[in-house]
Amino acid sequence: MSTNYYRLNKLAEEVFAVKNDPEQLDVDDSVIRHLVKIHPYTVSEHIENNESVAWLLVIPTTEEIMNDFILGKITEKQLYQMTPLNTEYQTIYLCSALVLEEFRRKGITKEMAIRAIQKIQKDHPVKALFTWPFTDEGDKVAEKISDITGLPLYKRTDRH
Repeated sequence: MSTNYYRLNKLAEEVFAVKNDPEQLDVDDSVIRHLVKIHPYTVSEHIENNESVAWLLVIPTTEEIMNDFILGKITEKQLYQMTPLNTEYQTIYLCSALVLEEFRRKGITKEMAIRAIQKIQKDHPVKALFTWPFTDEGDKVAEKISDITGLPLYKRTDRH
């Protein structure tokens, strides 16, 4: 495994600390396989010089599931578990983005997210985005993505 792979995993644990929060989605190979069944563009990776430098996860889902999540009625893990396969998705959860520090502020997350959203929109009538901000930086990029795509952005306001 590459050094960047370990660095991205370490960054994920530092930022999201999923091992200490049972409400969050703990992403492993089986979760990734299931996400790809939901839609092939749920998982994105940015590679430079044959090394992964950024990862992005988005989850298309139904408007009802989005609303329950935004209102705090369900957890992130439940959002993932409840999202049905082979249905129409009206919303996209901007779940997580990880970018190695030396590659930040270059628009990588924004570009990956916009590409994923556009690909998902070809197959689904997406009319909104939503997020659960962990960092101010993540919150700002979600706002930019919303502005560029023209899709309204809804936020879960409780902080981690």
